[in-house]
Amino acid sequence: MKRLIIGAIAFTAILLADAAQARAALRVVATTQDLEAIVKEVAGDKVETESLAKGYQDPHFVEAKPSFILRLNKADLLVVVGRELEIGWLPPLITQSRNQKIQPGAQGYLDASLTAKILDLPTGQITRAMGDVHPQGNPHYWLDADNGRRIAKAIQAKLSELDGGNAAVYAQREADFERRIADAEQRWKTTMAPYKGLKVVTYHRSWPNFADEFGLDVMGYVEPKPGIPPSPSHSLELIQEMKKDNVKIIIVEPYFDPKTPNSIAAQTGAQVVTLAPSVGGEKEVTDYFKLFDYDIGKLVAAIKATEAR
Repeated sequence: MKRLIIGAIAFTAILLADAAQARAALRVVATTQDLEAIVKEVAGDKVETESLAKGYQDPHFVEAKPSFILRLNKADLLVVVGRELEIGWLPPLITQSRNQKIQPGAQGYLDASLTAKILDLPTGQITRAMGDVHPQGNPHYWLDADNGRRIAKAIQAKLSELDGGNAAVYAQREADFERRIADAEQRWKTTMAPYKGLKVVTYHRSWPNFADEFGLDVMGYVEPKPGIPPSPSHSLELIQEMKKDNVKIIIVEPYFDPKTPNSIAAQTGAQVVTLAPSVGGEKEVTDYFKLFDYDIGKLVAAIKATEAR
């Protein structure tokens, strides 16, 4: 009986130690699935991760659920896209979380944009007449593999700062991520090389970094101005420009109504291709690498379909 009691005590101690170790793991909340995917690449099973916005949602307009406050309250680290992408929904949640660790400027707050290559930085005075222009530049910067590397480095540095005991693991995993990204980027650029300089239209200004990375020329947008719904007059002007430049590809995000893009395509002989702007935007886009695999695969297929007509 004594042995049984001692064995039970030892077993209980092991369970408690395991539970304590599990609780000790950093809790990381990312605002998007893209950032969460990169955190997972760097951290592996050393942290607990979750994202607030899902990849199939427009990240500018996310419902601020009460459950988000609880998640933020328990977070050790909050990773944000920044550049005011989340400005319409995130700030009140951070305040209401009452978690001093993740307030802007605190040790547990990481703005992933600070080391990224940012495009579309506006100059001059910005007014509401310009639409939903981001004063700090275009926030869709993760659609560039080099920025993926920069984000990973920033995450590695921050995780190592918060969890020095696993710093070597984070460094090794980040180095491995860089190597795999370099290999994949070479493959992606080889696939896209024949289409360098191709003129395309996009619905929203989600793709400047993607276009810059792969040599596409975004010559127009379905939206007349950022965040402004399509208008008949703007659509007519766009149709005329597309016909003049023989533009045959319209890139659309999955959360926008395809009615206007389809109408424009019907009048120009173009093809509408719905790409995933984020990890989780489609079922098969489950990590950062698959995001590029999916989008490049669909885009090339659409380009070839227009060439075969």
